[in-house]
Amino acid sequence: MTRRRTKLEIYLEVLRIIKSGTCKPTRIMYGANLSWKPLQESLNSMVAQGLVLEIDSSDNRDKRTNIIYEITQKGENVIRYFSRAKDLFQLEEIAKIAS
Repeated sequence: MTRRRTKLEIYLEVLRIIKSGTCKPTRIMYGANLSWKPLQESLNSMVAQGLVLEIDSSDNRDKRTNIIYEITQKGENVIRYFSRAKDLFQLEEIAKIAS
């Protein structure tokens, strides 16, 4: 049985997916393996924190809303920061095993 992901892991996964070029909510949902409601909660939280931008790309003739998401510089910094931290933990584990 696999363990549940933390909110931090989910946020980082969503940020990585958006950074890779996936900008539509349904595609982000599939990429992160989330259901719709948790994805919306995560995206709303990240927009409020300034990690991603919510952009309305619909034209006036289209009745559907076409919201897309784009990562901000702050979001990229968060990915970079936690990637470095993860690498440091792996280095410490390797050092313990080698000792």
